[in-house]
Amino acid sequence: IVLASDILSEAAMIEGLDVKKSEIHGMAMRGGPVFSHVRFGQLVFAPVISQGEANVLFSLESMEVLRWAKWAHADAAVCYLAHHITPTGIEIYPEGIDREISMSFKRTVCLDPVLLKQRMDSPKTENTALLGALSPLVPLKEDSFLSAIEKNCPSGTIEMNTNAFRIGRQITLEQKLELPHVE
Repeated sequence: IVLASDILSEAAMIEGLDVKKSEIHGMAMRGGPVFSHVRFGQLVFAPVISQGEANVLFSLESMEVLRWAKWAHADAAVCYLAHHITPTGIEIYPEGIDREISMSFKRTVCLDPVLLKQRMDSPKTENTALLGALSPLVPLKEDSFLSAIEKNCPSGTIEMNTNAFRIGRQITLEQKLELPHVE
């Protein structure tokens, strides 16, 4: 999430937009959540997105989408990896999470981690593939994302991350969703 939010922020800055970002690592080393807010536009005053105001929700795990759904506004899109991590204290992952997500959002991009791994060079680039899937849902150019990947990813992983980004982007474009106009 941290790298993906860094790349998204950088892509917006490349386009000359004002960007504010906030991230919380929580108890990540012990399996706790990591989340980030990214806001960009002509003029942004605060990094934190209020409940009901997010345009896009991005998640590397299904249940986290529902945890953060109240931050999304009514017409928000969601882009997530259908990865199921059973939380501590729960023995069986709840059924119907992905169905509930698709019913809660008008525009949903869900990546299957098994199918994604078959198409990618490395499973370590799932976050960049998901960012690629998110990219058509935000008003930023593909070239801005690619430049941001080059700037933020370690030099030995740029090609692998660029390929993952393009795979994710293609998955969303194939869904023919209503997308924002980008010149």
